[in-house]
Amino acid sequence: MTVASIIALVGVLLFALFLVWYGGSGKPLTEQEITEGLQALRANDDDAEKIAEVEQLLRKDDGKEFVMQNLVRYRPKALYPPAYAHLGDDPRAADKRYGKAIVWPLVKNGNVMIFIARRSGSFIEPVGADVWHYVAMVRYRSRRDFLRFAVETERSDLFVHKWAAIEKTHVFPVKPLISLVFVRGAVAAVLILVGTLLTHLLS
Repeated sequence: MTVASIIALVGVLLFALFLVWYGGSGKPLTEQEITEGLQALRANDDDAEKIAEVEQLLRKDDGKEFVMQNLVRYRPKALYPPAYAHLGDDPRAADKRYGKAIVWPLVKNGNVMIFIARRSGSFIEPVGADVWHYVAMVRYRSRRDFLRFAVETERSDLFVHKWAAIEKTHVFPVKPLISLVFVRGAVAAVLILVGTLLTHLLS
């Protein structure tokens, strides 16, 4: 085989592995999975309202990928429990700690942050509307993977940073109708570019 053929084959294999990891189309959660998942969440969180919201989300599962929209407002000062007081009262610093801590739990379950934007002004704003500081959009491979992420993170103390930072948040799932975020295409383009460069350098 030529160098170009080997590089092309490696590129195809890498893209195939990416597609398997990235997923996005599978079977809906079973009743047993939902029951066991909710039990695991209750073992670490006694907020009945929150558990009910998770259950509602899970019962609408179609097995496919979705995006979770997050609208966030910071506290004037971070509100940590006494054991974490040494971390200071900067809400943005607390939110950064949370953001760094969830990267691996997200990625290992095929979920990725696809958009984060800070508010930069006001435009059309109804009277009494909530004031949000930033918006974040997280792509989940499926509700099954969302559940795995939720169970794993509830067992850790990383949410202490989130709630220390956030005064109010509005989170809801969305299904893109039109999207210019082409993750699969972007990965394919990068692999093609790297393969082309390697072929040129090694020829």
